[in-house]
Amino acid sequence: MRVLLSTYGSRGDVEPMAALAVQLQTLGVEAVVSAPPDPEFVELLARAGVPLAPAFMPIRQWIAERAKPAAAADFHGLAAEMMAAQFAAIAAAAEGCDAIVATGLFPSVGAARSIAELRGLVYRHATFCPIFLPSHHHRPIPYPGHPFPAGMTDNRALWEFNTRTMNTLFGEALRTHRRAVGLPAVNDAREHVFTAQPLLASDPVLWPWRPTELCHAVQTGAWTLPDRRPLPPELIAYIEAGEPPIYVGFGSMVAQSARDAALAAIEAIRAQGRRTVMLRGWADLDAGGDQGDCFVTGDVNQQALFPRMAAVIHHGGAGTTTAATRAGVPQVIVPQIVDQPYWAGRVAELGIGAALDGAAPSVRSLSVAIAAALAPETRARAAALARTIPADGALVAARLILDAIGRKRPLS
Repeated sequence: MRVLLSTYGSRGDVEPMAALAVQLQTLGVEAVVSAPPDPEFVELLARAGVPLAPAFMPIRQWIAERAKPAAAADFHGLAAEMMAAQFAAIAAAAEGCDAIVATGLFPSVGAARSIAELRGLVYRHATFCPIFLPSHHHRPIPYPGHPFPAGMTDNRALWEFNTRTMNTLFGEALRTHRRAVGLPAVNDAREHVFTAQPLLASDPVLWPWRPTELCHAVQTGAWTLPDRRPLPPELIAYIEAGEPPIYVGFGSMVAQSARDAALAAIEAIRAQGRRTVMLRGWADLDAGGDQGDCFVTGDVNQQALFPRMAAVIHHGGAGTTTAATRAGVPQVIVPQIVDQPYWAGRVAELGIGAALDGAAPSVRSLSVAIAAALAPETRARAAALARTIPADGALVAARLILDAIGRKRPLS
């Protein structure tokens, strides 16, 4: 039995698929991940023992060259280009497969859906945050250039507006693509690609999915890839040279706001007499001058690092938020884009950290947030919540996929 796990996105999209692949392997399934061939993803998958079927282009190259179309026509063209290119890459990787699980940027997932349809394969869409799935309990995220209509507040109406927006953005590319590969047109791009029963690979303690007639998502729990890498000896020595430092990292965020937020965080941490461990990330962060109180590192095992931190300041990506929560460490979230404000809100609501408004807050607002995170009651709540977080989300999903293959239900 062979399963293809397809994604085109950042590390937050690739690493969970690697985790699912590992669990499928433990169940005796041949699992392959189709992902961007950026060096860090090549290394990550090799470390996990998971074969890589390269996507059409490294994601960082796509972001640098094509991620900011100047006009709607350019956007439609880029969506069509990605869909066609990913169709070719995924089709080659899907040879001999029984199922495809897909996530990542919409045009890539649309291509994966078409291949599953053409070959009669089991297909599952996966997402890592409830906010992307229709529900009368929450509103969708507005797309840039497509604000919600004035006065529209009903969540059902907003999700209907989301359907129309996604058809406007992706419908033309999807119609062109499906016509080219001999498939009939579809009326609802989102429903077609996401399906009525997607896999929701997010933690049910952090953000439980509530039943809704708008979508019958199956929440499996987060797909976490175990990381057994030791911390570098020089980092361990730095940590142990004083009281626990505060972590600052913005992952795959590349905007100037991430750099500004990191520098403000360093200043706020220094003002409280604390030290910092900083992750360079995609924004290539630095400490703004060597004062001996900030250790700057490249990719590191967060599962080993976070429990040794006094607090974790980050962007609020689903993976980092889950990792910090599982570590039982207080968080300060400075959300940058998309779903990150919603994860920040959940952390604040649960009392396990603080959330900032805006992508580049002031030193003062960060100082207040850090003080709140370092309060004994916040750490106590974070530690208590960590003990309730399930760790078997990827295994749950793997068993669901095998069950779907066994029942020979190609599309759902």
